[in-house]
Amino acid sequence: MTVRAVTLHVNGETRTFDIRPETPLLYILRNDFGLNGPKYGCGLGECGACAVLVDGRAVRSCVLKAGAAEGRRVVTLEGLGTPEAPHPVQAAFIESQAAQCGYCMNGMIIAAAGLLNRDPHPDEAAIRKALSHHLCRCGTHMEILAAVRRAADAGEGGGHDAG
Repeated sequence: MTVRAVTLHVNGETRTFDIRPETPLLYILRNDFGLNGPKYGCGLGECGACAVLVDGRAVRSCVLKAGAAEGRRVVTLEGLGTPEAPHPVQAAFIESQAAQCGYCMNGMIIAAAGLLNRDPHPDEAAIRKALSHHLCRCGTHMEILAAVRRAADAGEGGGHDAG
């Protein structure tokens, strides 16, 4: 495991780090970029709390090596929108009151944004499938589904992956 320069493009910012390319991207996002959206959950790519968009697709940053993200566009929850101008999925989650503890929200919002990037008008089955591997223990599943439907019905979800 040798250290080398790895250049990452995150939320429109390009930075180069001397790191081991095998370092999980999540560690660089949280420790070096100072981003709090992606969370450390299971560390195995199972829970979805660490999800980010890479070239518009939702991926688990705890198992994605930083070196594998080099040259690709990474967008975190912070890069989707701002408090003044939230991404359509973020706005739908707020309007649908889809959060309780908030720990899973990063992954749910990123998964929904990734889905809507691929399919701006998914059916219920596609929404459920996109969210199926994201763990939430608070019981807001119905509100989360409603939020994704709201964003999809507005026709504003796709193509807004920032970065």
